[in-house]
Amino acid sequence: MSSVAQSVDTIWVLVCTILVLLMQAGFACLESGFVRAKNSINVAIKNVLDFCVAGMGFWLVGFGLMFGASYMGLLGGSGFAFEASAGGMGNTAWIMVFFFFQLAFCSTSTTIVSGAVAERMSFRGYVITAAILSMAIYPVFGHWAWGGILEGQPAGWLEQRGFVDFAGSTVVHSVGGWIALAAILVLGPRIGRFGHGGKRIEPHDMPMATLGMFLLWIGWFGFNGGSTLALNASVPYILVHTMLAAAAGGIAVTAVSWVRNGLPEVQTALNGILAGLVAITANCHIVSTSSAVLIGAGGGLICYLASHVLARLEIDDAVDAVPVHLAAGVWGTLAVALFGDVSLFPGGHTRLEQLGVQALGVVAAGVFAFGVAYLVLRIVDRFLPLRVSSDAERIGLNIAEHGASSALLDVLGAMEAQAARGDFSKPLPVEPFTEAGEMASRYNLVLDKFNSEVRIREQTANELRDARDAAELANASKSQFLANMSHELRTPLNAIIGFSEVMNGELFGPMENERYKDYVGDIHKSSSHLLSLINDILDLSKIEADRYELYEEELEVLDVVASCERMMRHRADEAGVNLTVTVEDGMPLLSADKRALRQILLNLVSNAVKFTPQGGNIELAAFMEPDQRMAFRVSDTGVGMEKKDIPVAFEPFRQIGKDSSIYSTEGTGLGLPLTRALARMHGATLVVESEPGIGTIITIRMPHTRILHEERRIAS
Repeated sequence: MSSVAQSVDTIWVLVCTILVLLMQAGFACLESGFVRAKNSINVAIKNVLDFCVAGMGFWLVGFGLMFGASYMGLLGGSGFAFEASAGGMGNTAWIMVFFFFQLAFCSTSTTIVSGAVAERMSFRGYVITAAILSMAIYPVFGHWAWGGILEGQPAGWLEQRGFVDFAGSTVVHSVGGWIALAAILVLGPRIGRFGHGGKRIEPHDMPMATLGMFLLWIGWFGFNGGSTLALNASVPYILVHTMLAAAAGGIAVTAVSWVRNGLPEVQTALNGILAGLVAITANCHIVSTSSAVLIGAGGGLICYLASHVLARLEIDDAVDAVPVHLAAGVWGTLAVALFGDVSLFPGGHTRLEQLGVQALGVVAAGVFAFGVAYLVLRIVDRFLPLRVSSDAERIGLNIAEHGASSALLDVLGAMEAQAARGDFSKPLPVEPFTEAGEMASRYNLVLDKFNSEVRIREQTANELRDARDAAELANASKSQFLANMSHELRTPLNAIIGFSEVMNGELFGPMENERYKDYVGDIHKSSSHLLSLINDILDLSKIEADRYELYEEELEVLDVVASCERMMRHRADEAGVNLTVTVEDGMPLLSADKRALRQILLNLVSNAVKFTPQGGNIELAAFMEPDQRMAFRVSDTGVGMEKKDIPVAFEPFRQIGKDSSIYSTEGTGLGLPLTRALARMHGATLVVESEPGIGTIITIRMPHTRILHEERRIAS
């Protein structure tokens, strides 16, 4: 090779190395954007430090294990912590370029883990994990697959069998994915991700994550293009295949999520692009352009499926690193045999033979990387817990792990403190010219409105309390007044009624003057009506004041109904209506207040008489219903009511159609309200059915608990 060509190749690999290192910035942006704000600083610093750990570890141990003199194809045994003049390595610029390029690959594989374990792995635990990966697992498997690249002869046992992984779908990405899977299984899911009330934890900064994806995409051109280790004719094909596979992965996943969810998911689209890049990494030098598109689309879809499988299994990967790097990496490695040019397979393998070798490499990576990582992390976790405490996880690793905060976190913390105290009287401090300051300003506006509403409501509550106290005082005064006045009113009224009966009776003999006789009748009638009104008002007032007491006793229903019939028969005859009374045979005893029950029936029959035209029919019936409830029914063929008027009839001092000749009659509108109140005190229901011009049916149904059957009477 001429010195000019070697210089060109050296420059090309150095440029590609810088592009690969740019992927570290991409990972930092992507993972910081995918997690919650309270953990973004922690994720960023982990990306920084794992690069430092990978760099030092790869120089000290990793490069020697990976590319040193091979021991039985299992690991390298020379070149540890090499100097520029180290024996056996050669004092050449090319070795330094190659080391630099491979160090970038090692750091990329290490960084994959940080996103998967984000938001719950301690900083100390992550540093240990990064050291294990970069100094042991990655270089050992790397030796199996790439150990002879520097010397130009196959050295690792997989490499000797013809395993092809051009730029590291398995060596870099699947190995990182296997270790990430082991780590998240050891750690467990984040608080609130699964279980009762669990839900998906949304990213806090998708534009930042999108920038990270673009930086990774650009860096990938160095990742794949530099793996030629020379600026030759295959480079343009590799770069185009890389570009198209990424685009196909993004389109395929976006289309699927759009169809399935009705909306294109941003995080899914970004991961689909990255999965397409991972899938093409192993085979970009050996497949056709159309195959590159299929491989990229397949990688995106496999990533999408793997993400849902992990969620179904309640395995929490914060950024979907396992689906992107492990699942798509396995697919890309197998795609070498499925889509590659058979003539370019090493060792003259057929497509089936090459598929077997590729599958062997996939399985070897899984068994070794996952097995070692899981075992080591379990042991470490036993003595040095890898997961932060639940309190640290809740407040966020930025503060818990680094004592770092931000204006946004300060605002959120102040909000949470207010919520915990329940004190919203003070506004939040506002940092001007920042998004957090704008949020605090808007929040303070809400606080002002909230506190204003609280003051108004407190004032209203005070006014209502004063009004309630005044109403209770007035009600008590009313009840006291009625109680005091009842005797004063009833005594003279009873006297008037008595004298009117005497005047119209035999004591003075029959009155000869018909006018005087009418006057005496009017006096008797008006006095009786006034006494009835006073009784109703007093009873209703007692019920409203909760001072009406029921005097319950065992009643024969026939006796109560017969008493009502005797009292109402004369009024029905005077009104010219037919009153029919029926009591079912064998009626059980009823536990009730005799006076109240009689008042209920009298009010209902009295109303029926008042609103039934001459010649109409009224029926008072007592019977047992099929469900063994006792019922009293008063039906008439009177004027009836509209459905909308029925509620009005139960309002005190209201009479429907008072100005109408149809309803015109004496009364105060207290009968039905008092009847309903007395029925409710017995636990009974009152049902009204009425149609204008046809009549009204009112049914009172007593509860089962008031029916005294024979066996209950004996027990009592």
